[in-house]
Amino acid sequence: MCNTLFGQQIAVLHYNGGGDWYSNPTALPNLVKFCNSKLKTNIDEKIAEVTPGSPDLFDYPYIHATGHGNILFDDTELENLQNYLNSGGFLHIDDNYGMKKYAKKEILKLFPAKKLIEIGLDHPIFKNKFSFPQGLPKIHEHDNKAPVAEGIFINGRLALLLTYESDLGDGWEDAEVHNDPEEIREKALKMGANIINYAFSN
Repeated sequence: MCNTLFGQQIAVLHYNGGGDWYSNPTALPNLVKFCNSKLKTNIDEKIAEVTPGSPDLFDYPYIHATGHGNILFDDTELENLQNYLNSGGFLHIDDNYGMKKYAKKEILKLFPAKKLIEIGLDHPIFKNKFSFPQGLPKIHEHDNKAPVAEGIFINGRLALLLTYESDLGDGWEDAEVHNDPEEIREKALKMGANIINYAFSN
């Protein structure tokens, strides 16, 4: 796996189960543009689409999964995802509201011997480029709950990130999609840039 901030492409995960994996179509292109502008990266602005069982998975240092509903991995996909994450890949599952309970079941199948751990405020994703001393920012309100960032660690490296009660991807979308204030969109993009920077550098 080539972990460099230059000349690479990121991908959205086309998963099975019926969930709308294709939601937030402008989110990742906007995040890449933000990273290229603010972090001086040169990430390809064309977002790839990859399935969990594809050998192409290993071409992407950062893979993003989102949606509102069910996500399901079969045995072949689980093995491929395990190999990808164990070899240095990074999977970010961002609940777009309604995905969390399904995602947690699949994460348990993916790493039955590991537990999702809430990520501490001292972790680099909260401070490597932009400072988030309170942790994951709240972008959209649903259930009046605090935003949560949990992860699976492999040999001390955050390999799988699950974010919920935040809706980062909604904040990355074009401004007119959700009519979020610019301050909110900027928080989402800065948090996303921190995640991208960590995924490409670790």
